[in-house]
Amino acid sequence: NAVIGRYKLSVQSTSSGSSSPATLGTFVLLFNPWSSGDDVFMSNKAECEEYVLEEFGIIFSGNTHHINSFGWNFGQFQGDILNICLSMLDRSLNYRQDPATDVSHRNDPKYLGRVLSAMVNGNDDQGVVLGNWSGNYEGGKSPSSWTGSGEILQNWKKSGFKPVRYGQCWVFAAVLTTVLRCLGIPTRTITNFSSAHDADGNLRVDEFYDASGNHLERGADSVWNFHVWNESWFSRSDLGPSYSGWQILDATPQEESGGIYQCGPASRNAIKEGDVDLDYDCPFVFAEVNADCMYWNYDPATGKKTLIFSKSTTIGQFISTKAVGRDDRVDVTSDYKYEEGSRKERDIFKKARKKLGLEDKFDPTAPTPKEIEQKPDISGKFKVAGPLEVGKDLNLILVLANLQSDVKSVLVNMTAWSTVYTRRPVREIWKDSISVTLSPEEEKHFPVKISYAEYQQQLTTDNTIQITALCHVEGGIQVLVQRDITLDNPAIDIQVLGEAKVNKEVDVEVVFTNPINAEVMDCVLQVEGNDLLRGILEIDVPPLKAGEKSSTKFKLTPVETGSKHLLVNFSCDKFSDIKAFKTVNV
Repeated sequence: NAVIGRYKLSVQSTSSGSSSPATLGTFVLLFNPWSSGDDVFMSNKAECEEYVLEEFGIIFSGNTHHINSFGWNFGQFQGDILNICLSMLDRSLNYRQDPATDVSHRNDPKYLGRVLSAMVNGNDDQGVVLGNWSGNYEGGKSPSSWTGSGEILQNWKKSGFKPVRYGQCWVFAAVLTTVLRCLGIPTRTITNFSSAHDADGNLRVDEFYDASGNHLERGADSVWNFHVWNESWFSRSDLGPSYSGWQILDATPQEESGGIYQCGPASRNAIKEGDVDLDYDCPFVFAEVNADCMYWNYDPATGKKTLIFSKSTTIGQFISTKAVGRDDRVDVTSDYKYEEGSRKERDIFKKARKKLGLEDKFDPTAPTPKEIEQKPDISGKFKVAGPLEVGKDLNLILVLANLQSDVKSVLVNMTAWSTVYTRRPVREIWKDSISVTLSPEEEKHFPVKISYAEYQQQLTTDNTIQITALCHVEGGIQVLVQRDITLDNPAIDIQVLGEAKVNKEVDVEVVFTNPINAEVMDCVLQVEGNDLLRGILEIDVPPLKAGEKSSTKFKLTPVETGSKHLLVNFSCDKFSDIKAFKTVNV
């Protein structure tokens, strides 16, 4: 339980009554998950290997319909990273305000986890990464272009500790993973799909749409396609043994906690049991995986809002992390909550509401029981009819079904917007209106086609589109049909040409085929890999005509044996940040 950090070591020798100290040097003391007395002790050795020693990770993204993944180089044992991590501690607000007290708490992983969750974002304290969710990343690197934490941490130091531009949730989470693993705290990244950002603490997220079906940016609540945070493993002497184990930390600046942008540690067991009154930030994390969702129609002219429908099962799905020792996805949703829709899950939700004092007080913004109970006359959904790939036309089918035994007339207003992964609308792509008559219990299919030419200029680097149909049913309540779509980038192929041996050059070939019938330009290939090459390799690739295939070759000189990972990122004017990784056995 000693304080971690850099120590001086000297030896005192006494001869004939006079003593002279001699300095032997310095050493750095870290947390030790292999030691049974340590707060971060982890009894499973394979987990220690993965969550402390492994420098490569896989982060999950996409949406609930379509989970994607990409590799990341944590690189916690490279070059100058340990020094940078230690200097982060000395740049925190806590240290600046009261150095002696701050240092005396550095034996406590829950203290350091909280401090570092604040230091990884640039808000408040000139921390490591500046967040940007606008869709415009001028003046910095686009968040999706990074492939590892090393470059970010090195850039932060080189710039005289000015926040590096720009990051989004997985960047904050990946950098925090690097720092905590470096200091000996077992840490992993977690992706939550359909993640709620409940800004006002009522365990409810409200979304607003206008009569045309446009998703309005109104109110601070939102539901992200996915959100990435961290879990770190340590005991909770402040709460008791049943709350020890995985603790949630989140360095993405979403809401202030204690006056600054930091989040956690929140005990994962406390979240599952609805113990939202425990430290730290449990209500916010509980809402991320459990909030109820309310969809409203809002009329900007009158300010009137009408509930379209509410749902208690959409938030917090497919909660994912990388498997121990393998590149697979493991689903940990059941560690965060009881089965969706089960009685136990609803009881926990009620318990959490009660602990937050939401059960007893009247909420004028909440829908009335009458509004919640109203039943729609029709149902609708968007079905995908064709490939979801950048460069191809987007084909969907709007399926509408009349649930009643009389004829229904429906006016359908449809819109499609490019979004960032937080589902924030950026640019309108397409809109259309149709009038539909549905016979009793009839189901009708309406094809929707959005051509590549229509969406190409509007797409963000996240390749996400939200399509919405707001159905105005004559004499009935409105029905909202929506689908969030993530388009896949074309594939890129990596081949190691020959056997990889220590201190021997080996050729690598990266192959990309332009899938669209237009030239692509400004092509850049970025490559990194610990113990395979030094720093980051950037290669300019010549423009590619329609359908043309490019082959880029470069050399690696591995410096260490074992299983290593090569990460590539390919960008051009039509495709942003096509990622791939290759395991290289040296």
